[in-house]
Amino acid sequence: MSEIRDILLTTTEKILKDHCTKEVITKVEQGIWPAPLWDTLEETGITNISIPVEMQGSGGSLGDALSVLQAAGRFAAPIPLAETLLSKWVLSTCNLPFPDGPLAIVMPSSTDSVKFTNTPAGWDISGTAKKVSWARFAKAIVVLGYCGDSLVAALLHPDLLTINNGENLAGESLDEVIFNHVGVEIENVKTMTSHMDETAIFTRAALTRIALMSGALERVLELSVSYAKEREQFGRSIGRFQAVQQQLAILAGEVTAAGVASNMAISDSEEEASWPSIALAKIRLGQAAGTVTPIAHQIHGAIGFTDEHVLQQYTRRLWAWREEFGNETVWAARLGERILSHGSESLYPLVTNINQIRL
Repeated sequence: MSEIRDILLTTTEKILKDHCTKEVITKVEQGIWPAPLWDTLEETGITNISIPVEMQGSGGSLGDALSVLQAAGRFAAPIPLAETLLSKWVLSTCNLPFPDGPLAIVMPSSTDSVKFTNTPAGWDISGTAKKVSWARFAKAIVVLGYCGDSLVAALLHPDLLTINNGENLAGESLDEVIFNHVGVEIENVKTMTSHMDETAIFTRAALTRIALMSGALERVLELSVSYAKEREQFGRSIGRFQAVQQQLAILAGEVTAAGVASNMAISDSEEEASWPSIALAKIRLGQAAGTVTPIAHQIHGAIGFTDEHVLQQYTRRLWAWREEFGNETVWAARLGERILSHGSESLYPLVTNINQIRL
């Protein structure tokens, strides 16, 4: 870890520790925006990490931004930090300015139907996007869609749209956004470059969930080990019982394996051949979430299921983030398809030296 990244993480974790309490997370799930938390992160430039300085960003690498998101996952930060960083990356690549404040992003999807039509008066955007994270709290929404075969992007104010509130398993905003023939000036819609296709953007989005999940898994392990030491039964801590120790060992092994996969994906994220490691990480973290969450709740007993305990704030986010931007089944199918399309000769190099193979 570089000295600059170490300073960045220290600053981020201090802000999150001060402002991201259980009470704040609960209030956000009730619909109350955490203004002090967001404003502090924005004032320090953390919401602009990895965006070039010449594009009003704070500079830094993609790895720096993902490390910040890992910290956000460790604190179950109830803010659209990942969506904002993703949105600003998209806007910066097509030279569209971005405002201050939280941003949401509408991803191009085969299940949604957001269409761009180029008219003499400008662009017309119509359709419906489902499951848009944090749309109701966004100051602006990045919209990605197609005009013919071209992927285009626009930045819209929420007042132009109809937003129907929804939520994911974590109680986070996951809304429906309706575009009723929204008119946009020609200069405010940009065609994405060839390397910024739907796959590239979806992969970057999945990478944000990898970072968030790895941080949350680490915290679930910490909570479980701490509780096993503190909770006493039959005159001794439950962590001294062999059955509990075995479950903790499984939990720790899953978190460690997921952490290795996550760190590899983050390390490789700025390389052209990073797709396989990102795919494998999303698969491995999804599998870990499926194993870790029931074990953690078993160790905590009934208290872990209650609103009073923080464990459920992490496990519900793991369940939600696992599904967003492709769960392990989706990514396993995509990885398998790519391997098959390259022939059997690509399988062994992939297994033995994943960083050197292009899929």
